[in-house]
Amino acid sequence: MTENRKPVEASFLQLLGGMAVQTLVHLGQMTNPMTKDMGVDLPNAKYSIDILAILQEKTKGNLTPGETEYLQNILRDLRLQYVSIAGKNENGELSGSAESGRTDEPEEGSKDGQSEN
Repeated sequence: MTENRKPVEASFLQLLGGMAVQTLVHLGQMTNPMTKDMGVDLPNAKYSIDILAILQEKTKGNLTPGETEYLQNILRDLRLQYVSIAGKNENGELSGSAESGRTDEPEEGSKDGQSEN
């Protein structure tokens, strides 16, 4: 280790930033630094977003205004990207609700989900 290097100080913002980068890798928005590949892994992207949401809930009232704003912003941005990527069908069109990440339509086979064929 070089003597002139200062040790990196751990911070909550660095933790959040690292988790956001990990989520972007899962969303196929960044190259995986280990494999050098880009690919979409929606289950792990959702898991990472859910973990960030848990951190937001469990740290409510204990963060600085800057930390609160940063966490809100990355969660909003990651959720929007997730919904956009998850909602694309084979034609590249969005399906479902762009805000919630799910459709409000009943599942097939349910009483209200009968097709009009």
